[in-house]
Amino acid sequence: MPNIESAIKRVRTSENANVKNSSQTSAMRTAIKKFEDAVASGADNVDALYKDATKAIDMAETKGLIHKNKANRDKSRLSKKIAK
Repeated sequence: MPNIESAIKRVRTSENANVKNSSQTSAMRTAIKKFEDAVASGADNVDALYKDATKAIDMAETKGLIHKNKANRDKSRLSKKIAK
């Protein structure tokens, strides 16, 4: 544990940021999995789940959690699955 006050605060803020970032990344992955499961089972709410998944990917990209190219690649893969 650090002794300097600013280092103590940095530990606190980095822990809070880690919690927020990991929850947002988890939410993105969950949205993608829900969409893929719906496509595999042939559900009728595929369009809504596609919209939710792309929104989650875009949010993670704007927050800096994933790279821009990865976001575009993931969205491209999702659109290929919905086109089948």
